[in-house]
Amino acid sequence: MARFKTAGVETGQRQLNGPQTTGRRYRNLSTAGHGTTRENNVPVPVRDGTQLLADIRRPDAEGRFPALIAAAPYPRQLQDLGAPAAIIEAGNSDFWVPRGYAHVIANLRGTVGSGGVYTFFDEQERKDLFDLVEWVAAQPWCDGNVGMIGISYYAMTQLEAATQRPPHLRALFPFNVTVQAREAAYHNGLLSAAFFTPWIHALGVLSAHGDRLYRAGLSRLLRRFLAIPAVHRRFSRSDAVQVHHRLEQVSRFRHAAHPWNDLLEAVVTDHPTRDAWWDERDLTGLLADVDIPVYLGGEWSSVPLHLPGLFEAWDALAHNPHVRMAMLGAYGLPWPWESMHIEALAWFDHWLKGADTGILEGPAIRYWLPGAEEWRTADAWPPPATHTALALNADGSLTADERPGALSYATDGADAMPAQLSWTSDPLPEDIEMVGHPELRLTATSGATDTAWILLLQDVGPDGTATDVTQGWLRAGMRHVDEGASETGRPVLPARAWIPIRVGEPVDYRIPLVANARLFQRGHRIRLILTSDDTREDFQPMLLFSHAPVGIEGVNTIHSSSRLLLPILAGGSGDRSGTPKEPPA
Repeated sequence: MARFKTAGVETGQRQLNGPQTTGRRYRNLSTAGHGTTRENNVPVPVRDGTQLLADIRRPDAEGRFPALIAAAPYPRQLQDLGAPAAIIEAGNSDFWVPRGYAHVIANLRGTVGSGGVYTFFDEQERKDLFDLVEWVAAQPWCDGNVGMIGISYYAMTQLEAATQRPPHLRALFPFNVTVQAREAAYHNGLLSAAFFTPWIHALGVLSAHGDRLYRAGLSRLLRRFLAIPAVHRRFSRSDAVQVHHRLEQVSRFRHAAHPWNDLLEAVVTDHPTRDAWWDERDLTGLLADVDIPVYLGGEWSSVPLHLPGLFEAWDALAHNPHVRMAMLGAYGLPWPWESMHIEALAWFDHWLKGADTGILEGPAIRYWLPGAEEWRTADAWPPPATHTALALNADGSLTADERPGALSYATDGADAMPAQLSWTSDPLPEDIEMVGHPELRLTATSGATDTAWILLLQDVGPDGTATDVTQGWLRAGMRHVDEGASETGRPVLPARAWIPIRVGEPVDYRIPLVANARLFQRGHRIRLILTSDDTREDFQPMLLFSHAPVGIEGVNTIHSSSRLLLPILAGGSGDRSGTPKEPPA
């Protein structure tokens, strides 16, 4: 049951889970040829005297090597555990070190032994990351070329560091990124309570422990068990719902009140609307000065968490000529994260080692198209599309022509009325390819001064099986759209103030659905579901990310003048050139 010394995709190596490229082959990639030297709990001083702790894995050879940094609040000691946990996201040292890279996994201040107090994605965190990059670059084993790697929070810290422009930071590979911290907690004014509350508590629990739990005793045995190839292969399709349940279970253990409860109170109570506190935790404007090469990526299923941030990062980096983007299909980023390592190797070999790998050849965007089950390419995001308008009719149909009328539902789930509505199209006469940013232009009358609009778009097969595609959300009292803030025409909802609804009067709303891609096949139907409470048993939100109910009882009426706008590619003709049909994992 011993672990292989080298991970990869070749015979005799520990086999990596998940897709490793966007359907391409690369050249001149670094090969595995080094052993590993390991240093644990290395103190890294930052400018105010605080010391961060880092684990360092580097080649056991003379000379200097490029370094890849992964930094987050999650236990650095567990990043080689091999468990299907959503905190194991720093990448695999046993892949990178044998190929001639140092892998530095660091804890942010105030987490898992690092000094100071955790402050959640703010200016202090960005300054620490600058100092971490420059400290690594100055080490005798580093050749001065530093990259950063990792998904989720490890991706967020990459963009944080880039905004500070450390001189030795050469390239980034942030997959599943969030640009605005508020989007981890709120969806257009609705508190994402099922995720954010257990997440912040889990950070407190995880930070209360160290080497005694994470490196010794039972954890050693667990590492050996999880390294069994047959066991490891089972995690290639990590279930995000199960991972969410594990997060909730961890969050129930005891932890210190400070700073974790303080941060939760700040998010939920002190800053329910976008204000200066949130502005400090928004990278959008800061990315305008970033010229470091960035390979962005995500997976279509991460609708309620990271997918919006991917496209915000793409827009914010529009001036940067060295940006690429990939969107993956189902199970594209399984836990423990070790997918896309070959793609990342081609990226870092190019930018940190000067190798001609072919990573920059072809269009800048590659995406997996669910339904077609193949790779597509684009030169711009979103690809040019025509927005097809479908009316929300009173008979529950979705059609191009309006059938006047209205439907109503009760926000409190009263027995006399439904608690949600749905509209379904006729079977499609031909394939249609939706790629881009859907939107609902909603006209509704409410019996309360506020309510929640929660949308779910589905692909319904001929046998009635429904597949979730994407979601949209809006707290009605935070409906103001900044029409001048978007160059793309998509609604920007600043949520800086709450404005009560005009009770009993029709109100127009623009509700963005998270961008996605889907080939709706001939014979399938398109369905839109709308509710005001996704904590009910008869509505299952994507990834189980439900919201704190607005809590105002009433009846909402949806008028047939409402329109669902779907971005449809002309003729369903996405660019298939150089994109072989193959499974995403």
